[in-house]
Amino acid sequence: MTEEKENMPQSMIHPTAIIDPQAEIGPGVKIGPYAVIGPHVKIGAGTEVMAHVTIDGWTTIGENCRFFPSCSIGSEPQDLKYHGEKSYLIIGDRSVFREFVTVSTATGEGEETRIGSDCLFQACTHVAHNCVVGNHVIMSNCAGLAGHVTVEDRVVIGGIAGVHQFVKVGRNSMIGGLAKVVQDIPPFVIADGQPARVIGLNSVGLSRAGMSDDVRRELKKAFRILYRSGLNLGQAIAEMEQELDSCEEVEHLLRFLRNAERGIMRGTKD
Repeated sequence: MTEEKENMPQSMIHPTAIIDPQAEIGPGVKIGPYAVIGPHVKIGAGTEVMAHVTIDGWTTIGENCRFFPSCSIGSEPQDLKYHGEKSYLIIGDRSVFREFVTVSTATGEGEETRIGSDCLFQACTHVAHNCVVGNHVIMSNCAGLAGHVTVEDRVVIGGIAGVHQFVKVGRNSMIGGLAKVVQDIPPFVIADGQPARVIGLNSVGLSRAGMSDDVRRELKKAFRILYRSGLNLGQAIAEMEQELDSCEEVEHLLRFLRNAERGIMRGTKD
């Protein structure tokens, strides 16, 4: 074990925990009964690893995260294309992983699965290989992300929702429970259904995020142009460029729409 681990109070690492000598454990880390920590794992200061958690692979975890019992973090991807190559899982600070959460490393030599800071993954959620998850994301119980999904900041995903591989989910959006998501979801909207459709602007979420009245007014205009005007995507983008006042949120929305490779999710009245 490293000198740092040897100097840590014994009460912080349960005697039944199995920690590889090569693992890097930061100061103030708590590791519970029967937890297993692999040789290439780095755990930041103040993080808590509870009973029966397994953390493996080339996994780096930030500070003050919490892993509840029976999580599996940094396991090999559930992907037939994976053949043992060296890939990574990177997790930020202060994120919480509830019971039985599974997060995989990436497929592809040198590739990453990446999770930001201040996220909440409720029980039995799954983040697959090569996903990129932003900050302040909430995944409700049993929701799952397939491989190569991108989830931007402050997204809320409802229980048992499933997101198809390579889909992008825009910031400050909300996905309803049991939703089947197969196309990109623009920022700032609510999506629901099987298959999911955009049902409205995430007005409550925008207000809670502290966006000004002026910004929310421009986003409402953008939503009407995108989903109520009858224009195709290219025409809607051109109309928004002409009609909307520029602000960071509008520019982010336009950037997202221009780069929607799978096409964006349609609305209920398209």
